[in-house]
Amino acid sequence: MRYPIAFGTDGWRALIGEGFTIENLERVTAATIAWLRASQEGDLTVVVGYDTRFGGERFATHVARQLADAGIRVILSDGVCPTPAVSWVAKARKASVGIMITASHNPPDYNGFKLKGSFGGSATPAMIAEVESWLGRVEALPEQPSPLSVHVDSGQIVLEDIRNEHMEGMASTLNLDAIRAAGFKVAHDAMFGAAQGVVASLLAPGQTINVRHGINPGFEGTPPEPIEKNMGPLVDCLASNSVGLAIANDGDADRIAMYDERGGYVSSHMILCLLLRYLVEFRHKKGLVVKTYSATEMLAKMASHYGLECVTTPIGFKHVTDYFLQEDVLVGGEESGGIAVAGHIPERDGIYIGLLIAEMVAVTAKPLSQLVQDLFTDFGPHFHHRIDFHTTEAVKNEILNGLSHRSMLQTIGGRSVSHVWDLDGYKHFVPTGWLLVRASGTEPVLRVYSEGNTPAEATSLVEDAATAMGLLGDR
Repeated sequence: MRYPIAFGTDGWRALIGEGFTIENLERVTAATIAWLRASQEGDLTVVVGYDTRFGGERFATHVARQLADAGIRVILSDGVCPTPAVSWVAKARKASVGIMITASHNPPDYNGFKLKGSFGGSATPAMIAEVESWLGRVEALPEQPSPLSVHVDSGQIVLEDIRNEHMEGMASTLNLDAIRAAGFKVAHDAMFGAAQGVVASLLAPGQTINVRHGINPGFEGTPPEPIEKNMGPLVDCLASNSVGLAIANDGDADRIAMYDERGGYVSSHMILCLLLRYLVEFRHKKGLVVKTYSATEMLAKMASHYGLECVTTPIGFKHVTDYFLQEDVLVGGEESGGIAVAGHIPERDGIYIGLLIAEMVAVTAKPLSQLVQDLFTDFGPHFHHRIDFHTTEAVKNEILNGLSHRSMLQTIGGRSVSHVWDLDGYKHFVPTGWLLVRASGTEPVLRVYSEGNTPAEATSLVEDAATAMGLLGDR
């Protein structure tokens, strides 16, 4: 029986050696080639990159060789690069598509395959569906593809410094001079991923303090996901260094988390709201606000205040990308740290977003903690909590079934549930906020999120609901 391959919220990911094998990678590449030939005319060009995960260079090179054997010109990264670098170059070079070998924020024993459109962002749901439709109609190549050296000599594969081209693109639209002149230090946690060295290269000499830089495919046992529980080394750095702000990126650098000058965690919810304020009030821009299902309701309040429309999509940045391609979007993003803004590529770019917030701090001459407090003062306090529960398939399905039939969580810790949305998971609204339960699209996990008017309220919502569902305590 062939290994089942399906794309999740952002690409295909699987355990290395179990699902993520050369044979299955060839199947996905063959499906991509078939889709490209069926959907595009003329000469085809594909940009291929990889991050610091185990086997990344080998897997990316194998994909490039397979594409080249099919007569497709390949721009192959000459080293580790961020995912947004592949997207940037795909758009700048007018390539047919971009391919990134990465499992993003997943644990170290995973790798994956992300597909990027010629427009410089995540492949749309329609594009992914077309590629998936080819999976059952193509076979992996019966022989090894031609050697890399053969294709490099012929010019079919070109090795390029994709990372540097992306940095030049960011520098063209960011006010790096303002950040350099402000003089505050920036701590940058690359989580052993593809962002390492990029922030330091863009800022003034000595302005950046690097954390978790270096090649470590095991990520020291911590998944390279920039959420608060994974930030121990960065928190330790902040305790012993004076900084203006801190930026953390995931393994392929498309996601972000931040800390302020006091060492306070700044969630992606607040980053989205800060960006909206800065783009409207200081860069004088307008446009649509797009947020995924688990993102803060503060964005809707702010959009209304500024006279802008705010729309909510299912979780997965590909849904945000759809709006960037069809509308004039000002800012769009998701709770998990994937954010895009007008003036850059329609793609999550954790490095660019972190530097744009640094620009905001420099231009406003306000510390990051004050900028967040200003949001609370003007639009009310919004605090968030999330726990990812690893459970069995049987328990997961039992809980989802109960939620779908409204037999579970009619109240949450004594709070009345006024209504439930089921756009993507089950979002329960209570007088002080909301509670969302959703199954992960890439891991055997139930994610439970909340928003409340105090940190204690947000935590209590998650813990009370998890207890009621049997995810905490004895089951």
